[in-house]
This record gives sequence, C-alpha cells and structure tokens, in this order.
Amino acid sequence: MIRSMTAFGRATGKAPGRDIIVEIKSVNNRFFDCQVKLPRVFAFLEENVKKHISERGISRGKVDVYITIDVTDTAGIEVDIDKTYAKSYIDALKRLSEEFELPCDITTMRVAQNRDIFALKRAQEDTEAEWQALLPVLDTALDAFIEARNREGENLKRDIAEKKAKVKELAEKIPPLSRADTLNQYEKMKERINAIIGGAVQLDESKLITECAVFADKIAVDEETVRLSSHFEAFDSMLESTEPVGRKLDFLLQEMNRETNTIGSKACDTEIARIVVEMKSELEKIREQIQNIE
Repeated sequence: MIRSMTAFGRATGKAPGRDIIVEIKSVNNRFFDCQVKLPRVFAFLEENVKKHISERGISRGKVDVYITIDVTDTAGIEVDIDKTYAKSYIDALKRLSEEFELPCDITTMRVAQNRDIFALKRAQEDTEAEWQALLPVLDTALDAFIEARNREGENLKRDIAEKKAKVKELAEKIPPLSRADTLNQYEKMKERINAIIGGAVQLDESKLITECAVFADKIAVDEETVRLSSHFEAFDSMLESTEPVGRKLDFLLQEMNRETNTIGSKACDTEIARIVVEMKSELEKIREQIQNIE
C-alpha cells in the first residue's frame, strides 16, 4: 500500500490519576527520524514510544510525537529543588541588577517562574504501569495517524498512476517516429552527397547504405524504449506493493529519466524531441509526488 509521509493524528484519554493527550505529525524525510516530547517526569517512556511506533510499521519520515500527561493524582511524585541551579540563577539575577542598576526585587514567586529550578521525581518509578496507561491513547493516535497516511497515499497513488500512464502513452509514440526518422536521414544523406558530388562521380549505393546503417545505429532508440517499457511494468508492480516503496520508486524514476534523456540526445526528429520534453515534464511531476511516499 502506498502511504504518504505527511500525516497527523491525535487522541486523548484518561488513566488512573492521569489525563493524557497524544499528538503525532510527520513530514518528508529520507529516513525514519522520530522525536518524542514528554514531561520530564515521564521521560523514561521515550524509548518505548519510539519502538512502538516503529513496530506499527512507520519506517520513513520525520515523526514528531507530543505527549502531555497531566497528573491529577500526585501520589508517588515528589517536587524537589535543583539547589545548584537555583543558586546560580539567583546570583545571575543579582549581577543583572548591579550591572544595570536595576531595582533588586527578587522574590520567591519571581524565582519560581523559572521552572528549571524544580526537579520532578518519582518515589517509586513503575515503568510498565505508566507505559500500559499511555499505550491505549498512543495507539488511538497512531490509528488516526496511519489512516491519514493511507488516505493521502491513495490520492498520491492515483495521481502518480495517471501521470505514469501519460508518460507511457508518449513513449509508445517514439518507435514508429524513430524508424521513420532513420529512413528520412538516409534520404537526406543521399541528397546531400549528390548535391556535393553532382554527376562527376558515380555514387556507390552499397557504401552509402553501409554509412547510413552506421548512422542509423547511432540514432536508434530501440534499446531505450524497450528498457522504458520494462521500467513501466516494474513501476506498476511497485505501486501495488504492500511494502514501503518510496525509495525504490525514486530509484526507478531516475532510470526512466536516464532512458528518456538518452532518447532525446540520439533523436534528430523534432517531434521526438517535443515528446521527450513532455515526458521529462511528467516525470518531474511524478518525482515531486514520490518525495511524499514512505
């Protein structure tokens, strides 16, 4: 299934003594990069969250997870003071007052506005219990997140398939044009040589045919069109795959671009050149869409 790397999911829930909110959003990224933001007292859950998201099949994209846990029952949680940091902070305030001749109005409430002086501690940390409390809410958010990825992925798949079909249709016009171009080049070469030598020398038809054959081989695009046809089949197969195929599609598209460029460099026919320009335009549109696929 084609899945987008851009999505959002949100869920809220309750656990004993906890109100929990989970928000998950992601954007394009070459690899899987997951950042989890938790209240400091619950920071020990970060690795569990990352591992679980990976196990749910998220393999690519920059994923940001915001988890809010409001403690409604403070049993087992203690608030302590980081005395070293608090002293350093108060000393800094005093220096600020002296340096700039400001009123020294340091109060407990003013100092307490800097939350970094407080350290939250769990008296008896129970990692598994807290994880089990968070897990249902996380899964609900992930369900919404994955559904959004799948839904957007279907839109991307449909759009990419339409654009690829147009590229294939354009590519199928090239072989007959190329064959006609080869014959046309033979006639042009014959006329050119006759114009140069006039009637002074008898034209050796067999040598002309040989030279034209060499030239025809140089401008022939049969190999490129055959490889393009093979790439189209592989592309269709990848679009139907149940595995993440973003990188594979990107690589295959590079190969399709390479064959298209080669056709453009070989062909002498203006109509082929026009078709190549159209193909490259559509392939670029596909490339932009593929950047969004997991």
